[in-house]
Amino acid sequence: MLHELLLALLGYTGDLIIDERERRESVGLSPDDSISDQCTFKLAPDISFIQPEERDIIEKIITLGFYYRELDRFATKSRNLSWIRSGNVSPLSRTSKISKDARDNQSVYRRAIANGIAEVLSIYRSAVLHIEQKLLSDSLPILATVTQGLNKFLFFFPPLYELILEIERDGICGGKLLTLLHKRCHCGVPEVQTCIQRLLWHGHQVMYNQLTHWMVYGILHDQYGEFFISRQHEKDLENESSSHSNKIQKMGKKSGGDGSISDWYMGFSISLDMLPEHVPVSVAESILFSGKAIRVLRNPSSSFKCVDVMSHEATGPQTFKESLKKEHSLNTTVTGDELLPQSDADKIETMLKNLQESSEFHKRSFEEAIGSIRGIAASHLWQLVVVRADLNGHLKAIKDYFLLAKGDFVQSFLEGSRELMRLPPRQSTAEADLTVPFLQARAKTISEDDKYFSRVSLRVNIRSSQADVQKPKAFGEVGPTPLSDTSLDTTALDGWDGISLEYSLDWPLQLFFTHEVLTKYNRMFQYLLRLKRIEMELEKSWVSVMQQDHADFAKSRNKRLKGKTSQQKRQRVRPMWWVREQMVFLIRNLQFYIQVDVVESQWDILVAHIKESNDFTHLVNFHQEYLSALISQSFLDIGSVSRILDGIMKLCLHFCWMFENQETHDVNITQLQRITEEFKMKSNSLYTILRSSRLAGSQRAPFLRRFLLRLNFNSYYEATAQGSVTVTNVMRPQPAIPSFLRLEL
Repeated sequence: MLHELLLALLGYTGDLIIDERERRESVGLSPDDSISDQCTFKLAPDISFIQPEERDIIEKIITLGFYYRELDRFATKSRNLSWIRSGNVSPLSRTSKISKDARDNQSVYRRAIANGIAEVLSIYRSAVLHIEQKLLSDSLPILATVTQGLNKFLFFFPPLYELILEIERDGICGGKLLTLLHKRCHCGVPEVQTCIQRLLWHGHQVMYNQLTHWMVYGILHDQYGEFFISRQHEKDLENESSSHSNKIQKMGKKSGGDGSISDWYMGFSISLDMLPEHVPVSVAESILFSGKAIRVLRNPSSSFKCVDVMSHEATGPQTFKESLKKEHSLNTTVTGDELLPQSDADKIETMLKNLQESSEFHKRSFEEAIGSIRGIAASHLWQLVVVRADLNGHLKAIKDYFLLAKGDFVQSFLEGSRELMRLPPRQSTAEADLTVPFLQARAKTISEDDKYFSRVSLRVNIRSSQADVQKPKAFGEVGPTPLSDTSLDTTALDGWDGISLEYSLDWPLQLFFTHEVLTKYNRMFQYLLRLKRIEMELEKSWVSVMQQDHADFAKSRNKRLKGKTSQQKRQRVRPMWWVREQMVFLIRNLQFYIQVDVVESQWDILVAHIKESNDFTHLVNFHQEYLSALISQSFLDIGSVSRILDGIMKLCLHFCWMFENQETHDVNITQLQRITEEFKMKSNSLYTILRSSRLAGSQRAPFLRRFLLRLNFNSYYEATAQGSVTVTNVMRPQPAIPSFLRLEL
């Protein structure tokens, strides 16, 4: 009986110990490969020579046989060894079944856990074999020998059985399986904890192998989609913005980087479903970044040329410059081994190997190792982008052209295109028409040694509604037209507001200058160009009026007219001079504030950060802070201020059109009064908002107080802001002589 009991403990039942599952299988009630949810090993009910006490002991101990069989079935199935025991099945059907299982239920993590379970089962088999040898050597074998040798397995076989039952029932695999095992490790039974930790160690071996492929070679080795770093497929990309995807793909094609730019932005992502709970999201993000950086470093573009290091500007850390001076000084192609030295790759592999060989998972050690690996990858990526790809030169070029730092070029371009932009743009030829003065300005102001201007191209995005926008009648020959509220509050000045710049980038600069970054630069460019254009229009209108005044004075002297007519005309034009001076004062101060206090100061901060850093991620963050500061300190993210500034610029442009038209038409007093009142109202509102303690005292505008001081140097704005309502009400009851005619210059 004891020998049949030992066979039952290894999963083989007989006449003494029966399996109720086999009886159900004979009538087709249970599939062959399913795991039973309860013990089916029973002592045969017709046995009468066993005492009730012994029956209870035997029924308790034979549960180990049931657990062993179920665990062995799970291990065999997960390790793709189920075909060994299917001797009664034809080879053809067996092959088709195996292929189906491999296609539907394969999991390298399950296979690793199955290997751990196989280790535990081998220990159990050795214990049963030892008991058998001991029973054979004893002259009087007793049941207590069996129970004494297998009693410890009663502690951790049931938890293991519950574990595989949950895995099979819920289809758990990948990182979810590691999470389940990590939770099961936290228990008060040392035997169970040791066993589950061993299974978790086997699961971590798979994860470390995948990490090695990803963080050492930049290869995603994940056959069954179980790693928490996943590749985005086409169906996943459909959920993204189609325009954004097209722009990323366009940047990737232009880079010539064999898809590395597209992979960087949209190729890989973190699968939160497969991320183990004991691996923080921040660590997973570091792993994702490190792998993508290694892919970029190991697969440089064939068209990438290293810059002349000897002529590189001294804006990077001296250690990197000294190290690169030992390399070729001419523009040469580079290989992956140069961008990522083998010594650093070996260092990364060694750190992962040490984690893999540890018997337990230590969260702090894991996070420190991942942080070190990320630092190595970020440092080499920084060296590639900043030093080899000449990031500082491109940043300076973008500042010169997008932020209008090259004032002579901008002035020449606006003067050359002024007559063209006084007419509505044509949908088909607007860009080509504007390119001519753009290139002429280059020939006048930019030397041939400037290697960055060739990357800048002009774009004109004209909306269908803007293409048909005509100048106000005040600019034509029919006569002035009153300005409606709608026309004054429109955001766009005219159809030429869609002017933007495009900067051609080579690999790997697209990693730094993303589409969002270039969009922000273009937003600043359009804003600054509008200010510059308004300033120039105000200046040109003054020149036009002065020329007309001198012509009238010369004509009056030739005809020997009395000075009274000339004096009356000047008196009629005097309020226009006053309004223009107020507009010029505000626009110039605003432009000086943005160009000097905002752009130049933030540029100095960015350059200092570039000198001090050697981490690509930190560099990207510094640049994002730089752009955010430009936008916030220029008030582009404050809707109320932006709308007021847009209204002021539109008023200035309409005023210029009316100002130049006064030489052939009499001044429209009503329209001029309306422009004056609205400009005063908007400028006072702007000053009131900017001087509020919530804005002027915040860190987002550290130089705002200087701007307000220059704007209100003689307390004019403060006085008019307090009494603007009273002045406006006084002006309205006097239709005969407008009150603004009595303003003192």
